Amino acid sequence: MASEQHSSGDELGRFLRARRTQTSPQSAGLTPGPGVRRTPGLRREELATLAGVSIDYYTRLERGKETRPSPAVIDSLARALHLDDAEHQHLRTLAVRAARYVPEPAPAPSRSVRPHVKLMLEALRPNPAYVLSRSMDVLAYNPGGLALYPGLAEWPAKQRNLARYLFLHPSGRDIFPDWDNQIRGCVARLRALAGTDPDAPDLAQLVGELLLKSEDFAGLWERYEVTGRKNPTKTFRHPQVGTLTLAFQGMALEGSPGHRMAVYTAQPGTPDHDAVLLLDMTAPPTPVPSREDATRQQS
Repeated sequence: MASEQHSSGDELGRFLRARRTQTSPQSAGLTPGPGVRRTPGLRREELATLAGVSIDYYTRLERGKETRPSPAVIDSLARALHLDDAEHQHLRTLAVRAARYVPEPAPAPSRSVRPHVKLMLEALRPNPAYVLSRSMDVLAYNPGGLALYPGLAEWPAKQRNLARYLFLHPSGRDIFPDWDNQIRGCVARLRALAGTDPDAPDLAQLVGELLLKSEDFAGLWERYEVTGRKNPTKTFRHPQVGTLTLAFQGMALEGSPGHRMAVYTAQPGTPDHDAVLLLDMTAPPTPVPSREDATRQQS
């Protein structure tokens, strides 16, 4: 029990430390003193003062020794660090997790996608669409959904993961004009999952691989950002159909914990829609579940 609480407290401390070192004294309303500061961002004692707690208490929080901060302390720290709503909620979640004992890590969500969801993907054509796991594995797709990421189809099915693609695939850096923003959002999503479920078996291997193989990923991982800027559209620089800007919608799938469907659309009659049609027509077809598959899944 003690080791689990210590692990959870460590995660809370890592988040606080990352946010503290990225909060400038000026943004916190402090006037920097003379000389060169050896600590990036706020010092521990500065944050403790701003949050109204003792330096000893805050130091124990950051080192994972204190695992039961009150809601009032968490809210004070969030205000001092200028956390946005999502970051504030993440901090609350980490505090709750640090205060309780979780005997065993939850198993990884199923990778199985139900036949009727695959039929939905097919019905959405020509709009590109796919289903992702919580750790961004590509579990199912229609032709345009897979073809939207050039070269992804060449990887084995179990290796197809959008985070892995963005950081490690030769085409990953070129597909998005705003690649820097895309990878920040990607890492923030994985960081949020790691904060609330650090032992997630579907996450550990992916993060370990990316930390070893990508300096860009490792640098962003250390920043511990848990929210990324979300745009209603995405622009792709596609080698087969040219540059296209598509509206994007993601949605959780009922009855499939951790699974999300992503759908891209373009207004009919526009060059973007023409590119979507071309992408759908030229992409290899995907197998469509039979009636027998659907009946077997329901039984």
